[in-house]
Amino acid sequence: MPNFSLFGKNALVCGSTQGIGKAAAIALAELGANVVLMARNAQALAQVCEQLPLVSEGQGHAYVVADFTDLETLKNALKEPIFQAKKIHILINNTGGPAPNLAHQAQAEAFRTAFEQHLIANQTLVQALVEGMKSEGYGRIINVISTSVKQPIYGLGVSNTIRAAVANWAKTLSLELGQFGITVNNLLPGMTETARLEAIIANNEAKTGRTRAEVVAEMTATIPAARFGKAQEIGAAIAFLASPAAAYINGINLPVDGGRTACL
Repeated sequence: MPNFSLFGKNALVCGSTQGIGKAAAIALAELGANVVLMARNAQALAQVCEQLPLVSEGQGHAYVVADFTDLETLKNALKEPIFQAKKIHILINNTGGPAPNLAHQAQAEAFRTAFEQHLIANQTLVQALVEGMKSEGYGRIINVISTSVKQPIYGLGVSNTIRAAVANWAKTLSLELGQFGITVNNLLPGMTETARLEAIIANNEAKTGRTRAEVVAEMTATIPAARFGKAQEIGAAIAFLASPAAAYINGINLPVDGGRTACL
């Protein structure tokens, strides 16, 4: 029988107050993991923490406040007692994407800010946690990025660029860390019902003058499944990659997009 149990495992889920991050936290908790939520809104973190299921004896959840746009607050958050008391086995890197824009019109600062918020923040987290994973002989680093690493999305110039950098960083890590029982994979969500997707739809409406229904119809027409994904579906894929059952899956980009990505 495949082993999906995360009993006794500790997971840190970034950007976990809403959308995919929240769904991932719930899915991991349902498999028995002790979940540490991380985001910048303390009140929202507390609310989500209370909603996380407890399915096994001794299981417990917590949260830590950090702002991924401010690396100093992130470094300080990683000094919190909870990270001294327990080793993190599972790291879910998940941060809101850059604002829509055309690459040739984007200011250099937009690329610099996104690079720090995504790749450098991810690197900071990995360096703080990887020794604990090595000592436990179990590690799962899962980066929630975008299908744009396989097929750039028009109008998301900065995001396309930075997501690709994160994907290649992750592949490099997978080569370095696989020998320690640590896997590094990228989860590539397609169009998923989140606040991020709503912002993209609204931006499209504003630029084209079309109704929301027209924009949505055009977008879903490109998806073989003929609908947007649900955050819970992305969370389930993340939970699988975090489980012992996925121990031999390392260094991949996994699209969860209803079949929309045109390439293999």
